[in-house]
Amino acid sequence: MYKILIVEDDETIAGLVKKHLESWGYQVDCVEDFAHVLQEFVQKDPQLVLLDLKLPFYNGFHWCEEIRKISQVPVLFLSSAADNMNMVMAMSRGADDFIPKPFDLEVLAAKVQAVIRRTYSFGKASNILEHRGAILSLGSSSLTWGDEILDLTKNELKILQILFEHAGRVVSRDAIMNKLWENDSFVDDNTLTVNMTRLRKKLEAAGLKDFIVTKKGLGYMV
Repeated sequence: MYKILIVEDDETIAGLVKKHLESWGYQVDCVEDFAHVLQEFVQKDPQLVLLDLKLPFYNGFHWCEEIRKISQVPVLFLSSAADNMNMVMAMSRGADDFIPKPFDLEVLAAKVQAVIRRTYSFGKASNILEHRGAILSLGSSSLTWGDEILDLTKNELKILQILFEHAGRVVSRDAIMNKLWENDSFVDDNTLTVNMTRLRKKLEAAGLKDFIVTKKGLGYMV
């Protein structure tokens, strides 16, 4: 079941769209905190976003750009401000379509279905993981922390992925080495130490001090 996130501050419109798309078999959530749309996006991990242009705090252009920093999920704008300039601006910020209000619910559902089919017919999009405000994008091999976007090496991405997937729990050195070893040449204990040291320095330079904690004799955790 594909998940859709609606970012629309008009509760009536959001409710109607949610109910109609659910009748098509989609799982639909509506954003409630418009000051922290990106956090809700990360938590819900949708396969498509329906995004209003005029929103409290920040407009849809802002949130489209923020989403594009960490994900390539389809974004469809819904707006009554459907002039050419806004359409061009939406597309330039990474939107996949712009649907003028008022719209027919059947037409909207058909557009959603077409975009989802086109996007996911060759496999699912890459996932994103979040912990303590840091956002790990497996697709772009990057970590976002505030305004900082860190490009990660293949090993750094694998280390963070297994730590994020077990957030709050200790991950043994053996488990991390097995993760690094999956599709690579042998990784010994010293190689892991070198990779972990470099990764920690990169995180600290971005303001994430002590993000990875060492549990002596056990392993690491975030």
